[in-house]
Amino acid sequence: MSQPRASGYFRTRYAEDFALLDTRAQKTGVLAFALALAVVPFVAGPFLLDIANQVLLASIGAVALMLLTGYAGQISLGHAGLLAAGAFTAGILHKEFGAPFWIALPAAALLGAALGLVFGLPSLRLRGLYLAVSTLALHFIVIHAGSEYETWRGFSTGIVIEPPRLGAWTLLDARAWYFVLLAAAAANVLLSLNLLRSKTGRAWRAIHGREAVAGALGISVHRAKLSAFVVSSAVTAVAGCLFAYYRGFVSVEAFSLFLTIQYVAMVIIGGMGSVLGALLGTVFVIVFPYAIEAAMAALGLGERLASVVFAVNYAAFGLAMILFLVFEPQGLVGMWRCAQNWFLLWPFKQKPLSGAK
Repeated sequence: MSQPRASGYFRTRYAEDFALLDTRAQKTGVLAFALALAVVPFVAGPFLLDIANQVLLASIGAVALMLLTGYAGQISLGHAGLLAAGAFTAGILHKEFGAPFWIALPAAALLGAALGLVFGLPSLRLRGLYLAVSTLALHFIVIHAGSEYETWRGFSTGIVIEPPRLGAWTLLDARAWYFVLLAAAAANVLLSLNLLRSKTGRAWRAIHGREAVAGALGISVHRAKLSAFVVSSAVTAVAGCLFAYYRGFVSVEAFSLFLTIQYVAMVIIGGMGSVLGALLGTVFVIVFPYAIEAAMAALGLGERLASVVFAVNYAAFGLAMILFLVFEPQGLVGMWRCAQNWFLLWPFKQKPLSGAK
């Protein structure tokens, strides 16, 4: 059974657990949010539209990492390597074979799934820091392979990729990209939510809680761990492929270790164990540097600190992560639930049930 809401709403039948939206307020809210998203590209300028596209693109990889770490409890520091694998798959297939977009995308997913299977094998014996270090090897292997390919082919500035084409139509406009990325992000969220309600998703939650108990209940711990790595890696590689086509080029410099840290921050700041948390964390991490620069400009410090703007961004980013870990471990989704409970209980001051979320 799902946990009770602060408003006193309970699900009384197992069949109700299969409904993603079970109240009229939820359905109305989601419909209004969808309409707002559809209006964004018509009212936003080029700069804001690019930020929105970045958020949609990053949300795919963030939700994939949330499935692996937030739900299955498997630590991974190879996320940037998987993004690079998907991007270089698109670049190599385009340059060497002239493969179109609709071939590069599933090829990236297959490569990501294969890498997830290979690098998920250590999770059968390793845990914690040791597992994190083993997945970190994925990053360096993929980046080294991509660097060697760039050197061998003489692509000193990266691999240039032509935009996707469908007949005579070419996907160039940022507004068109917005709707493509919105559809991809929405499909990824729906796939993830439905997967989490399936037998596989419930197995991930079980091994995250206690592996020994999950095994005693008849759950194949090895199969659950490997499936989490395979699914997460395949989706992440698809995000890397979309990134390559959106930016129009692929270079190893775009997939530094800091990119992995950013994705880890998305799931931590957003709130572990929540798809909504991954989305909120994505918005925060993508928008945060621009907000810092805007604040510096408003305070008249933009020109004075122009040479150290990256250092200021990194310092502020690290401070934000520390503050969330210390004062709000449940992340942005925890803050959202507190605000939601306050409105549901107002004007009463009683706290909701201890298990309510």
